[in-house]
Formats: sequence, structure tokens, C-alpha cells
Amino acid sequence: MHFNENSDSNDLGLSLGMLTLRLWLAIRAIQTGLEKFAGTSAGSKAVMVDGAPNDYGLTEATTSKVYALSNYHGVPVPLYDKFANEPLIPGWGLDLYDVVLGPALILLGLTLLLGLATRFSLFAMGLVYTSLTFGLILIKQDAGVAWLGIHIIMIVLALALAKYNRFAILKKW
Repeated sequence: MHFNENSDSNDLGLSLGMLTLRLWLAIRAIQTGLEKFAGTSAGSKAVMVDGAPNDYGLTEATTSKVYALSNYHGVPVPLYDKFANEPLIPGWGLDLYDVVLGPALILLGLTLLLGLATRFSLFAMGLVYTSLTFGLILIKQDAGVAWLGIHIIMIVLALALAKYNRFAILKKW
């Protein structure tokens, strides 16, 4: 039995490849957006002696990761300070970017995950990653630029496979 390029078997592989790319890019964007809301919570707990709280009032400091709106920083503070010193980034633009980056990543990740306007979602995600690349070039973060370049390649591959996007809510866009 011979399969040609237009066979159902090949289309299924391309459809599953597209789905895999969509899922990876979506989860990556959603989690990156959620991490913009991460912070730490400090506390203390009693030191245990032989499995029971000690009688001396000894405590140890604890920290745990928490997510809250009050922790939000679209651009991490150390990077924000570096970007603020760059003449090619206007202050109002950096402030706007700081506000919208996290929600934009979450929204784009969700639309991609669900298959809502996949091509537009991928293109918008590519624009976001391109803008992040611009900033990293300015502060000479070459490793981050290369890492984002891989994301752009994945987006381009997903756009090339868009016609095989069977598992989507809105397939047209």
C-alpha cells in the first residue's frame, strides 16, 4: 500500500503536529502570563522536636509561592529598571507594556488553546515575542534573544501547519 502526500494518514500526522504546537505554545504563554502574578509569602512555624512542636517557642522562617493581583509585574522590576534607562523605549510605552504583558500572554494562550482564531492568535503571539526580543536586544540579553527566536520558529511552523488545524473552535482565522 502506498500513501501519497494527500493521504489521510499524512494529514492526521500534520493535524496532530499542529495540535502539539498549539498546545505547547498555549501552555507556555498561559504559564508565563500567570507567573507575572507570582510572589512569595513569608511566615514562620514552630520547630519540631521528636515530631512535636518545641516547648521553647523556637520558630523557623518559611516562604511559599503565592499568586495575587498585588504581586503583578508585567516586566520584572530588575528588567524594568534596565529598560527605563534605554532611550529607545519611551517611559509611557514601558508603563503600558508593564500593564498589558501578563494579561496579553494569558489571553493569547487561551485563544490558542481553544483554537479561537488560531492564525490571528499565533500572529499576535509572534508580535509579542518580537517585542520582547527588541527589549532583550537593547539590554544585551543574547541568550533570551535566541530563546525567543526558537519561539518565533515554532509560531511560524504552526502558521505553516494552520490548514491542518482540525481540532479548533474557529478554523477559518
